[in-house]
Amino acid sequence: MNLIEVETLDHYGLEPYAGLTEAQLRNRLNPADGLFIAESPKVIDVALRAGYEPVSLLCEAKHIAGDAADIIARCPEDMPVYTGARELLEALTGYRLTRGVLCAMRRMTLPSVADVCAGAHRVAVIDSVTDTTNIGAIFRSAAALGIDGVVLTPTSCDPLNRRSVRVSMGSVFLVPWTWGTPAQLEQLGFKTAAMALTDDSIPIDSPQLAAEPRLAIILGTEGDGLAPEVISSASYTVKIPMSHGVDSLNVAAASAVAFWLLKWQE
Repeated sequence: MNLIEVETLDHYGLEPYAGLTEAQLRNRLNPADGLFIAESPKVIDVALRAGYEPVSLLCEAKHIAGDAADIIARCPEDMPVYTGARELLEALTGYRLTRGVLCAMRRMTLPSVADVCAGAHRVAVIDSVTDTTNIGAIFRSAAALGIDGVVLTPTSCDPLNRRSVRVSMGSVFLVPWTWGTPAQLEQLGFKTAAMALTDDSIPIDSPQLAAEPRLAIILGTEGDGLAPEVISSASYTVKIPMSHGVDSLNVAAASAVAFWLLKWQE
């Protein structure tokens, strides 16, 4: 184990945990050098099992032989394991570490939209959703409720944002995803279902939706919803019937309802 005790916030090698913004970690100019941060042993474990490469660990000293022991044992022996007092690490990162462990990991090359959709029956399209918590929750529902892949428009939040990864409990590593547009799915033979409240919306439990062999469920931002052009170009406009005067659900909650009701039946 390459254990490195840190005593100052500017220790070389700690930049991924404090010195770099999410945009800098992502490294759009050189995607092959992009990193993300996984938080907590459970989430790091899911990422390792999915084949992501660890670059370094930041761990409270008390967890070296505790919660982090199994993670450390599965990482390369020469990989830096930075450790220090809880107070120092909280000052470094700006927040209390979940279960005392963070891991900087290398991003993978993303698949194409065609690869994500190969053999898929149900795909979620996340359009312009920028809230990291919602992104993580949508991915968790997608993994649990039978969604085969996720396509995000370029105006959506990065699923490998630290908070998105944590909220998803590692589900972002379990469901194939990439960047793209609803139009690309239509070109691949999918019918698209835009989740929106319009005069033409059909109930989400309509039999014709469940019968579609290839369906892409388009989810929009909670504030403004889907753009008019996205709604007008979709094969279906779909709503979840509401009661007690409630006009809509949070996009993460709506995604869970949609994924469950529209789950493909073999």
